[in-house]
Amino acid sequence: MNRKPITNIVEIIKTDLKSTVSNPIVTIVLIAIIILPSLYALLNILACWDPYENTGNIEFAIANLDQGAYVEGDHINVGNELVKELKNNTKFKWTFVSEKELREGVFNGRYYAGIVLPKNLSENVVSILSDNPKQADLEYVVNIKSNPVATRITDSGANTVYTSLNAKIVQIINLAAYDKLGELQAGLAQGASQLASGGGQLQSGANQVSAGASQVKTAAGQVKNGAGQVKNGAGQVKNSAGQVSSGAGQIKKSSTKVKQGSTKVKKASEELESAVDPSLIPDGPVKKYAEGNSELAKGSSSLADGSVKLANGSVKLAEGSVQLANGSSQVAGGASELADGSVELTDGSLSLAAGAELLGTSAAGALFAAAGALGSSANQLSAITGVNETLIGDYFYSPVKLDRQEMFSVPDYGSNVAPFYLVLSMWVGALITCVMIEPKSSAGTKYTPTEMYFGKLMLYVILGILQSCVTIVGAQILGVYITNYPLFIFSVIMVSVIFMILIYSIISAIGTVGEGIVVILLVLQISSTGGVYPIQIMHNFFQSLYSYMPMTYGINLVREAQLGVVWGNYIPALIILLIIGIITVIVSVLIKTKADKSSKYFQERLEQSGLF
Repeated sequence: MNRKPITNIVEIIKTDLKSTVSNPIVTIVLIAIIILPSLYALLNILACWDPYENTGNIEFAIANLDQGAYVEGDHINVGNELVKELKNNTKFKWTFVSEKELREGVFNGRYYAGIVLPKNLSENVVSILSDNPKQADLEYVVNIKSNPVATRITDSGANTVYTSLNAKIVQIINLAAYDKLGELQAGLAQGASQLASGGGQLQSGANQVSAGASQVKTAAGQVKNGAGQVKNGAGQVKNSAGQVSSGAGQIKKSSTKVKQGSTKVKKASEELESAVDPSLIPDGPVKKYAEGNSELAKGSSSLADGSVKLANGSVKLAEGSVQLANGSSQVAGGASELADGSVELTDGSLSLAAGAELLGTSAAGALFAAAGALGSSANQLSAITGVNETLIGDYFYSPVKLDRQEMFSVPDYGSNVAPFYLVLSMWVGALITCVMIEPKSSAGTKYTPTEMYFGKLMLYVILGILQSCVTIVGAQILGVYITNYPLFIFSVIMVSVIFMILIYSIISAIGTVGEGIVVILLVLQISSTGGVYPIQIMHNFFQSLYSYMPMTYGINLVREAQLGVVWGNYIPALIILLIIGIITVIVSVLIKTKADKSSKYFQERLEQSGLF
């Protein structure tokens, strides 16, 4: 570029600067152009400064029809308790009315919304303690037509009532469970006492078993010794029984011989008696002899009969002796077995006594341990059930506390949305400036399109810087929260300059068509830059535009500088904005060089219509 183009550019700049101060009307218009964008941003920020803190001015109607219910003889009214809580809640302007007033008020728009607490509210709430629990119903009445944002806000009010009621139900349930813990604690304590008492009795029984075991041990020893003696005696009996059996056999043989001899004697005595009759013999020695023989015969006969009887008795005695011998042998064998069994019984008695003593001692120890464990559990439950019921009720009402830890904390909502409105105002300011001070075409002048482009650009850049400075001062006066003033000032000015270059370049290159494009970009960027609502909840179309919108990076740049910088977010946004500015300048110069005359012709035709 030679010296003449630079001279022409400087000449254009000087002419524009001179025009700004030579005419008061122009000066006033320029001042308005400088101030208007800041007003756009600051008024919107002020309007949104703390909207959710002002919901206390929104009337929310409550109609309490609850008739209460009895629980274990105590009357409760959940509806009245909710009303008391809401009276201390400043989130909304709670208005307590009849059911008729509520429905009419919501219908005609006096109230945005209302909740009807039914007659059986308490009854259904306490039914959770019965075998037939019933769900408690609330009627939420809301006028959707009245205001789109108000209905969303009143939804949070309905949720407040809903949450309070659910918390109250949980409190009732848990307090009932808490009472059951008290009963369990008492039962455990009593059970521990009974187990300890039983353990003592069992220990006493174990001691008695131990003493008895000693006696069993002594007696078992005696039985063992006696069993040995019985076994020896049984052996002697068995031997004697053998001798008796042998003697009985000899007696049986002898008695047979006696029986045979007795028979012969009896027969001879009968013959002698029949042969001699002493009555026929004269008195004298012969007669006495005869009489003696007769008596001898009779005696022999009696002796023979007695011998026979003796022989028969001897046989029976011999047979009995054999049976006695056999029985004695069996008795001896049984006595021997009894002696062996007595020894085994003695050993078993000793084992049983030792086991009984061990069982008694172990069982007593186990009962004492169980009693100790139950006693410990009872003490632990006692520590719980001994807590004040008011405190435990508060705990059950909110058993978990959410500890909120804020990163890059912002004191008010207005400061939080300030980056969006500040950047939006810079786009609007650049658009107003370029519409009110129309970029000139080089057609019909001594300047080339490039000279005209750069010569006029300086005025717009200066106006953009002034607009951003007014906005920065206004934000400070309004009290917008700023963490890094130097970086914030630099970022706001940078965004304003880039936007001014961008919009000026588009309109300068293609004229009125460029104005339409800039307006379309403005509309699209309101919803596709994530300035207020997260881009993730927006329509897919706007999500797809997010990365291509200049305001996306302008908002990120100002947000990082104002609310707490993260360089990993700040530097990429700054680089992309600079790239946008450089590419815009290059492309615009190329387009303006080729289309400057056509753009001028198009503009003249619009002006000739009388509409533009």
